[in-house]
Amino acid sequence: MAWESGVAGLAVGMLIAAVTAPVGVSGALFLLPVQLSIFAVPNPAVTPTNLLYNVVAGPGALLRYRRDGALAGPLARRLVLGTLPGVVLGAAVRVFVLPGPHVFRLLVAALMLPLGIWLITRTLRPAPPAGRRPEPRPRTVTGLALAVGVVGGIYGIGGGSILGPILVGRGVPVAKVAPAALASTFATSLVGASTYALLSLAHPGSIAPDWLLGPACGLGGLIGGYLGARLQPRLSETFLRLLLGTLATAVGTLYAIDALH
Repeated sequence: MAWESGVAGLAVGMLIAAVTAPVGVSGALFLLPVQLSIFAVPNPAVTPTNLLYNVVAGPGALLRYRRDGALAGPLARRLVLGTLPGVVLGAAVRVFVLPGPHVFRLLVAALMLPLGIWLITRTLRPAPPAGRRPEPRPRTVTGLALAVGVVGGIYGIGGGSILGPILVGRGVPVAKVAPAALASTFATSLVGASTYALLSLAHPGSIAPDWLLGPACGLGGLIGGYLGARLQPRLSETFLRLLLGTLATAVGTLYAIDALH
């Protein structure tokens, strides 16, 4: 029944966001296989549904980070400026060109699995100060955000799940990355969901988001994201890096298993 799916979506969204918000990940990458496998959301509607989840869930964590003053600084602006044009391009690619979901799963596994393992290893066995890499340059951050925005537009992920581990791995503190990545995720998801809604008016097929499940999962994410962001200042940098590395490894493993089947 529809209301049962809504309640289940709310619970799933809240649980995912509470765990992922402290490290700047909206949880959409975890929600994607749940929507496909459990809620049976059709392709390509699963993509805008995921983006709709980010739109509804995002303000919870962002409100808390803003109250704590964590959104100040140029990083959030650079990520937003890079990802916004990328997500529009990605949405068009998803509807008109669309590489298969199997390719996407392989790409996610190939990126996230070694990235997560590397981040965990570097946290447990940090490099000496002389051997640590400097934070990436602003142009590099913007270019990376543009590429991630395209991927996010194609597959309905805000991009924080990819940007977060990369930036943290390059030496940017988690407390600085998390609010900026979530701000980028929210902005790009808003533009991406709107783009899909417009494309659905002129293109046949299941392109529009699931207007029940998306907001239900998002409402759960709104609550869970606020709680997770409130918890973040109480967690150490080492724990946050390990959590982010573990999440990246878990996502990579999940998608690798799914792709091999």
